[in-house]
Amino acid sequence: MADPVTVGPEVFLAMGREVLAKQPFSVLIGAELAALSPGRCELHVPVSASVKQQHGFVHGGVVSYAADNALTYAGGTALRVPVVTSEFKINYLRPAIGERLIARAEAVHTGRSQAVCRCDVFVVLDGEEKLCAVAQGTIAALPASPAA
Repeated sequence: MADPVTVGPEVFLAMGREVLAKQPFSVLIGAELAALSPGRCELHVPVSASVKQQHGFVHGGVVSYAADNALTYAGGTALRVPVVTSEFKINYLRPAIGERLIARAEAVHTGRSQAVCRCDVFVVLDGEEKLCAVAQGTIAALPASPAA
């Protein structure tokens, strides 16, 4: 079981946003960390022409990015250590047509070295959220770095 969080919710979210700001692809597409708490994450991605494919939908890779990054935040905050995705699956349910993606993830099981998480990805069109993908992933703790 992870130690309790000792910082306030605003500081916890700010720490998560600092991590996001260090991810060049996240910055490139304008991803925003909207909410973060231990084992839970909400990530937003604005829809622009640069993230669409030839039919006008958000590219599946961008939908997948949103799910994967939200899953990793959920697992990382549940485990409270540096993490990576070790396994990931996504089901696309409908084309993502709208103004914004919202990926909401949560850890459903946390062990000592990994967390299994799930994520729903919504697309917002005219203020209405529609589920466009569901994902599940295993988030693994990075091994400790050897002493230099």
